[in-house]
Amino acid sequence: MLKDIQPTGQKDTRSGFGDGIAEAARKNPNIVALTADLAGSLKLNQFIKEFPERFVQCGIAEANMIGIAAGLTIGGKIPYTTTFANFSTGRVYDQIRQSVAYSGKNVKICASHAGLTLGEDGATHQILEDIGMMKMLPGMTVIVPCDYNQTKAATLAIADYQGPVYLRFGRPVWPIFTKVEDFVIGKAQVFSEGTDVSIFACGHMVWKAIEAGVILQEKGISVEVINIHTIKPFDEEAVLKSISKTKCAVTVEEHNIIGGLGDSVAQVAAKHLPIPIEYVGTNDTFGESGTPTQLLVKYGLDTPHIVAAAEKVMKRK
Repeated sequence: MLKDIQPTGQKDTRSGFGDGIAEAARKNPNIVALTADLAGSLKLNQFIKEFPERFVQCGIAEANMIGIAAGLTIGGKIPYTTTFANFSTGRVYDQIRQSVAYSGKNVKICASHAGLTLGEDGATHQILEDIGMMKMLPGMTVIVPCDYNQTKAATLAIADYQGPVYLRFGRPVWPIFTKVEDFVIGKAQVFSEGTDVSIFACGHMVWKAIEAGVILQEKGISVEVINIHTIKPFDEEAVLKSISKTKCAVTVEEHNIIGGLGDSVAQVAAKHLPIPIEYVGTNDTFGESGTPTQLLVKYGLDTPHIVAAAEKVMKRK
């Protein structure tokens, strides 16, 4: 039962990245960290303390950082670039496309402060288009972990994963409810099996989906909650296995419903098993300043909206 999934603590996902890159660097001398003037925000302090010679401060020059990272791979290094998600993608999309994706460079683009839960920094920093932008690049792997443990696991896993990666995580303190060892790139994580409705979620919204699932189970609804932490390569098998039982789905993401997780699920369904789908995410809009909780409520990404979407989609079967 979903109610048996209890948090073991609370911590921001960006700290999972900071702890993960330090641990990965202890194991692999080729790992290098680059930042665009945001070492503190990206929790790189421990890495810098242990490996100052493997740290590159690029300053507020994100495009240059991507170019340096691409060049470092030629010498066998594994560069992790770090800045806010908005600056990791929107500001440097051309450099990523031309210097990293086109030539398949082994660069790990690590992006914090993604989505609405960035909060008070407002619309200019709350990028809600980045998953779509990055998954459309040929050869780019896109990972959106759900809590501290999974972010740490993903940070470790991408060190051994050949090819460009976009790793998206966030700023707020969030419940910790997964185990590090349960993370596998490209393999969806099933939290509950059910027959009435499938809920697919990523990032911070996985915990909200679990909360919604508890409410639905208490109403006697058999709900399947699945964490799609890897948006690309996409676990089509897990999606088809689930919707073949439930015949309907809800997708939940801290991202525009245009181009994100929801579109990936819908594409699989359209090709193999058309079903009704309800989308929980931002609807073709920018964000605004506010606390993470206030913004999730205002933009319809909170637990009650997920419950309502599930009840609505079941009526459409």
